[in-house]
Amino acid sequence: MTSPLPRRIARIQPLEPNSPNEQFFAANDAPDFDSVEGKRWTLVQSPFPGSRANAASPGRPGWEVGAVVEEASFRFLAPSVPVNVFGMAHNTGQPGRDLPPQAFHKAASSVIGPGDAIQLSSTVGYVDPEAELTVVVGSTARGLTLETARSAILGYTIGNDVSARDLQKTDELWISAKSQDTFTPAGPWIVTELDDSDLEISIVHNGNQLTPASSADLGWKVEEIMVYLTSFMTLQPGDLVLTGFPAECARIQPGDTVACRVEGIGELRNPVIAARWEGPHA
Repeated sequence: MTSPLPRRIARIQPLEPNSPNEQFFAANDAPDFDSVEGKRWTLVQSPFPGSRANAASPGRPGWEVGAVVEEASFRFLAPSVPVNVFGMAHNTGQPGRDLPPQAFHKAASSVIGPGDAIQLSSTVGYVDPEAELTVVVGSTARGLTLETARSAILGYTIGNDVSARDLQKTDELWISAKSQDTFTPAGPWIVTELDDSDLEISIVHNGNQLTPASSADLGWKVEEIMVYLTSFMTLQPGDLVLTGFPAECARIQPGDTVACRVEGIGELRNPVIAARWEGPHA
């Protein structure tokens, strides 16, 4: 039996929206993301049934389900509006697997989309980006098993688990280190039917390619992470699960650009700026 082909699903906003909160979902089946077909998207129903936050805006001329829109006519948003965002602590290689699985919570309000700025306050200290294969939950899930874990996964996106290292040392729950505004860039789209077993993961910092690694280097694998999380809570459609960071990173500062890459998904690029809330108009 042939495996289904991957499909990209994106949450998008027209460049001239009817309202600041306007959002649509679009799909693309072209295998070459950079081809003409790869930049021509078809509007679809929300892939997150029952999620009010992930409901599509009402259709309008040129923006109804089934309409074809060119990539130049919209911007990509974060691929979902999650209720929960999780990261996995110490999840690299055998040393990570030798420890029990442990998740940390990132505020949903920390999520931003492709091209949005990571904002660093003047007191935040040393900050690293972390490029991570990220699970996008497609349906309500509780009590998953290794056999059923993938039934709750819509697909995968790229997440950047921005981390304030100095604050990690003083905040044992990592809330201030991981949940600051703008500290979870995600996108640019969701890829379905992706074999997550051995995908190259890397960061490009100010144009410099850092040493890559692979999803094979994760201690706890995707199915195991899903089983672990749903053993104590219910995951909701649109939730994001960042699976861990096995590759090299480098300190980011205002003026930098960071691009997170995951093979088979693409690139998530964000500029880094000084926090706007500390400026004269804050």
